[in-house]
Amino acid sequence: MGNRPLSVTVSDAGPLIHLAQISKLQLLKQLFKRVLITSGVRREVVDKGIKLGYEDALLVKEAIGEGWIIIQDITAKAASTAKKLAEGENVSTLDAEALLLAKEHEAKNFLVDDKILSSLAKMYGFNVWNTWTILLEALSKGFIELTDIESAIDELGEQRHKLKAEQAAEILKAAKHLASRKRD
Repeated sequence: MGNRPLSVTVSDAGPLIHLAQISKLQLLKQLFKRVLITSGVRREVVDKGIKLGYEDALLVKEAIGEGWIIIQDITAKAASTAKKLAEGENVSTLDAEALLLAKEHEAKNFLVDDKILSSLAKMYGFNVWNTWTILLEALSKGFIELTDIESAIDELGEQRHKLKAEQAAEILKAAKHLASRKRD
């Protein structure tokens, strides 16, 4: 029983892109050890990103090469279920496939920034993490500093992450609270 496998973590495209954009992708390795993605997520993040000239796509490709981001496809049966789920829940087929991958692998954690997909993941019983909760957890564990959160808010902010001023203020407030608890 001492050799229990690590809990499985599955990611959608959003957190991979956003963390890579701010050069914090390695936090996923520190927090979760390994992360499963579908080949569709790889195509969206890596292939499409490289084609469009995004440097963050290369960081994700590198993590796949290092073996801690693992491409895992869903079964054929789950693929047909994904199409129905996508239509019924107003999410993309790629998103539905990521959710079903998590379900197939009995994942504990699901990484997602999309609100609709996040709600679905919660209904499926997953611990849902978004870019900001990942950064706050990394801060609480001492993997990053408060200044990293401030920089992330500046870099991702309104343009890339559709972060409203009130949301940014809440994230910063939580980060300052965590940083002060760490000092005490």
